[in-house]
Amino acid sequence: MIQNDTFLRALRREPTPYTPVWLMRQAGRYLPEYNRTRARAGSFMALAQDSGLATEVTLQPLERFPLDAAILFSDILTVPDAMGLGLSFAEGEGPRFARTVRDEADAAALAVPDMAKLRYVFDAVASIKRALAGRLPLIGFSGSPFTLACYMIEGRGSDDFATVRRMAAARPDLLARIVDVNALSVAAYLREQIAAGADAVMIFDTWGGMLSAAAYRRHSLASMRAVLGALASDPATRAVPTIVFTKGGGGWLDEIAGCGATGVGLDWTVDLAQARARVGARVALQGNLDPLVLLTDPDTVAREAAALVAAAGPAPGHIFNLGHGIVPATPPENVAALVEAVHRASRRTA
Repeated sequence: MIQNDTFLRALRREPTPYTPVWLMRQAGRYLPEYNRTRARAGSFMALAQDSGLATEVTLQPLERFPLDAAILFSDILTVPDAMGLGLSFAEGEGPRFARTVRDEADAAALAVPDMAKLRYVFDAVASIKRALAGRLPLIGFSGSPFTLACYMIEGRGSDDFATVRRMAAARPDLLARIVDVNALSVAAYLREQIAAGADAVMIFDTWGGMLSAAAYRRHSLASMRAVLGALASDPATRAVPTIVFTKGGGGWLDEIAGCGATGVGLDWTVDLAQARARVGARVALQGNLDPLVLLTDPDTVAREAAALVAAAGPAPGHIFNLGHGIVPATPPENVAALVEAVHRASRRTA
C-alpha cells in the first residue's frame, strides 16, 4: 500500500485532491548534496552502478521537496552498454560509445542483452523501493528504442544526429533492424524493473521529434507501441501504468495518445489546454513547464506554474512536470517554489 498514491491515481485518470508533481532529472547536479555524492562515487557510472548510492541520490530531492513520486536514478544508455558497445562519460562531453552500429555486420551482431548485466539497475530499484517504505510510488524508465539507436549509431550525443537521419532516408531497413532489437531489449528491461518493484515505467523518446512524420511513425512510434504491447500482453506487467514522452512530438499528439500508454508527456511547446481538450479523455497528460522558467525567480516560477495548472483544468488526469529535464544551474529554492505553487493552485481548483 502506497501512502501517497496521487501520482498513480492521476496517471489512471482518477480524481485526486491536487495535481501531483514530479520532475524529470529531479535528482541531479542542481542539488549540492547530489554533487557531493557524485564526487564520493568518483564518476557518473560508478554512482549509477552502486545501488546504495543510487538510492541515496534518488531520495535526496524527496527530502527537500514534497514531490509526489520518486524516479530511479540511472541513465537511458544502460541497455546499449549491456550490449557491449562500451559506454563512457567524458567530463563536459557527455556519453560516448567505444563501438558504433552503422552497417550490416554491426546490426547482425546486435542481440537483446543478458539482463544479468543490468542487475545493478534492478538492485537499485529494489533498494529504492525498500527505502521509500511505501511512502511514494517509484518510476522506472528506459530510453525509447529509437533514441537508443541514435546514440548507438552516432556513437555520442549530437545536435542533429545526421548519421541517423541519413540512415533513416537511405537505409530504413537497417535502422529498423537496430530499432527492432532495441524494442525487444527495452521491453525486457522494463519488465525486470517492474519485477524489482517499479510502480510505473516511462519511455524517454528524446530524439524522435527530429524525424520526418513518416520516419517517426515507422522508427519511433511503432517501436514504442511494440514495447507497450509486450508489457500489456504479460500478466506480470499489464497492470503497471506507462508513460511515453517524445520531445518535439506535439504534432503527433493524437497518434501518440493511441499508442497504448497510460500517460503522455508533453514538452513546453505544446498548448496544454488544447492538448487536454483533444486527448485528455483518452490518456493522462504530463507536463509541461519550460525548464528555463526555473532559472528566473520564485515569484515568476509560481505564476507560470499556476497558469499551467489553470490551463490543465480540474478534470482528472494531469501530472505536473517540466517539458524536459531540470538544468544544472537551477536554484533549489525555485524548485521549492514550483512544487508549493502547483499543490496550492491545484487544491484551489480541485
